[in-house]
Amino acid sequence: MGKKGREIVKVNIADLLKDLNKAYADEWIAYFYYKWAADVAAGMGSKNFASEVDRIAEEEEEHAEELSERIMELGGEPERDWEDIQKIANCPKVKFPKDVTDLKGMLKELVEAEGCAIDVYTKIVQKLSPCYQKDLKTFSVITHILEEEVAHEEAFENLLQ
Repeated sequence: MGKKGREIVKVNIADLLKDLNKAYADEWIAYFYYKWAADVAAGMGSKNFASEVDRIAEEEEEHAEELSERIMELGGEPERDWEDIQKIANCPKVKFPKDVTDLKGMLKELVEAEGCAIDVYTKIVQKLSPCYQKDLKTFSVITHILEEEVAHEEAFENLLQ
């Protein structure tokens, strides 16, 4: 990011990078668990379940890429160590039921995971407010991801019905 770009960021960049890296870790963890759930789901309705969860997993990967790009623009580096990703994540684990045919139980955990993501991005948006004047670009990236996380939660809740 250039000189003027850095000048318009009105927040502590070190703190923002910490928040963004934690969110980055969350996205990779979500991607991993969602892909796993899509791969192992079994029983009646598992094809529809797997298709939707896999689609959302791909969006979680896209979120990680968007966060990575913004982290680097702000002069940081995305976390590279898987163990550290697990340590810094806001939402470090999805606790699926042992029975992979328990799609309802799996969906409840996915709804919970999306709720955690919504909380994370809402807090970042609140730090960047009022009216996104503190860092317009990061605000835009985060609100875009937040909108998708809200849609993911709704998609999982709809599958529960």
